[in-house]
Amino acid sequence: MPRPFRFGVNMITIESGPAWRQKCRRAEALGYDVLLVPDHLGWPAPFPALVAAAEATERPRLGTFVLNAGFWNPALLAREVATTDLLTDGRLELGLGTGYVRAEHDRAGLPWGTPGERVDHLARTVEELERLLGDPEHAPKAAQQPRPPLLIGGNGPRMLRLAARHADIAAFTGGRAAPGKPEGTLALLTPDELDAALTVYHRAAADRPAPAELNILVQRVMATGDRRAFAREIAAHGLGVDEEQALRIPTFLFGTVAQMAEQLREHRERYGFSYITVLDPSMEAFAPVIEELKDS
Repeated sequence: MPRPFRFGVNMITIESGPAWRQKCRRAEALGYDVLLVPDHLGWPAPFPALVAAAEATERPRLGTFVLNAGFWNPALLAREVATTDLLTDGRLELGLGTGYVRAEHDRAGLPWGTPGERVDHLARTVEELERLLGDPEHAPKAAQQPRPPLLIGGNGPRMLRLAARHADIAAFTGGRAAPGKPEGTLALLTPDELDAALTVYHRAAADRPAPAELNILVQRVMATGDRRAFAREIAAHGLGVDEEQALRIPTFLFGTVAQMAEQLREHRERYGFSYITVLDPSMEAFAPVIEELKDS
């Protein structure tokens, strides 16, 4: 049996306390299962935003999507995670990544390092969190034991192997750094490239006692009666996919509600993606698809 769908929304803006709480309640009413906050300078601070989200809602889980490990000392992060898990009554899901914007590290006065060094730091952070949060003497003690569920996001081979070893949820962006483009610019993975990344992951995860949940970040949701016209638009932007590939990638979701729901069923069948995350500008547009897929 396929894993049931879960739906998350990554909320990237905050205007005021009342507006934030109202947005969280709206996401809950629309059927989202997870309320998520990223980790970028200039955007909301993840942990206080999640505590406020917990106070405004009852059902959704709450997650970081994803923390930039380079911003965090493992011991201090363990304290934040345990405290937030307690204050949210065990609803926290911890998402971790290496970070991908050098300018943010420079602004914070933190080292950037090579890609290998950033993965090394993330691996040490994961191992230290598991050690600290799993220690019966650690205080504060997280509500979920031995730790909250762990999501690791990334597409490179080392990141995929790290996720295969440690993560309860493996998250895929469907993109990579665009060569020769400004920092932070992504090029989309073609369906075949995504297949190859998943092959690396599944080989590394072959000895897991239980399969992890697989997540995909949908960059944009577009309701349209003409899927091919929108695919041509995607291809024209030079994002690394042609028109035919754009019709099949899971990174963009477009068509009628029924067509988008069928796309997600197909992506779950082909790739294993059952946990779908959208960005908050797409929160309302995606809601009818959630309703269409209810109990799927």
